[in-house]
Amino acid sequence: MMENLFEKRENQNATGRRDFLKTVGFGAAGAAVISNGLFGGTANAQTRDRSAQTANLITKKIPRTGETVPAIGLGTFLTFDVLPGQPREFVREVIKRFYDGGGRVLDTSPLYGTGEISVGEYAGELGITKDLFITNKIWSTGEFLADDSFALKSLEQSQGRLWREKFDVMQVHSLVNVDVVVPIIKNWKRQNIVRYVGVTHHEVPYFPALAEWVEKGEVDFVQVHYSINTRAAEERILSAAFDKGVAVSVNMPFEKARLFKIVENRPLPDFTKEFGAENWAQFFLKWVISHPAVTCTIPATTNPAHETENIGALQGDLPDKAMRTRMVKYMETIPGFNKLAEMPPYPGKTFNGAIRKAQMKNPPK
Repeated sequence: MMENLFEKRENQNATGRRDFLKTVGFGAAGAAVISNGLFGGTANAQTRDRSAQTANLITKKIPRTGETVPAIGLGTFLTFDVLPGQPREFVREVIKRFYDGGGRVLDTSPLYGTGEISVGEYAGELGITKDLFITNKIWSTGEFLADDSFALKSLEQSQGRLWREKFDVMQVHSLVNVDVVVPIIKNWKRQNIVRYVGVTHHEVPYFPALAEWVEKGEVDFVQVHYSINTRAAEERILSAAFDKGVAVSVNMPFEKARLFKIVENRPLPDFTKEFGAENWAQFFLKWVISHPAVTCTIPATTNPAHETENIGALQGDLPDKAMRTRMVKYMETIPGFNKLAEMPPYPGKTFNGAIRKAQMKNPPK
């Protein structure tokens, strides 16, 4: 029986954290906590009681506190951005299926058009606002050095839209004004407005700068682009996060739907039965969350049926280190995998929200 990675970490010997990571490998049960209740650690009693509806899900520990969260979250970039007056009932259904399947970590941002508004309205309607583990973002500062008026305005706007006084994680969006914004968020943490401080980015050229913040140990969370195709985060960020006890939230696990395009009409390989992946979404998601440093990943979708597939990755086993290698080698045999970055994002899909409207008004040169 494979030992739990996070339990063993408490008793690791003098070989050090990096040696331990290499020695243990990426175990199935070892990369996750299989919980009879979704939350533990410092989560409040109300959340624990309600989340007891779902059991035996793959969860991960937040290193700073030991609190556990489900390893599959929900992203909202573009997918929840709907222009006023346009149909958006799909958002409610996606959130409902996410929650009913055991999901709790929901990532959004005031920069995501109407995304916060959609989340706030439907979470309230479904009665799950207090149960969600909300990770939000900010990049505003003020009109002059040390002025935090814009940051406060952004915070208050998010509180109103999401109908929450307190956020689980507040992150510096794409490292913008990071030297100024991190101290602001830390101050909010001292005021008990924010529980965890984080930084984010999704572009590989910025990974060294992101890694520096992780290595300094000044943040509790890092959000980074990581997938079976884009593995650059392994070189420094994931190792640093493991060493420093920083939780890792993964964005773009599907490479903006490009991964689905190259496997279109392909059956799953037979070996996926060994870790319980029933569809390509679970294949890609289980590969991501089986890394010992990864806390959760936040795939986004507009399709309720796709959300059912995504959240299903919380069930069953995870691939071990050998299987992860096998999965990569298999993907490398598929035409287009090595040129994925050259493909247009979201193939065959258009998002007609506030962000798209602004982009059409001010197209890049």
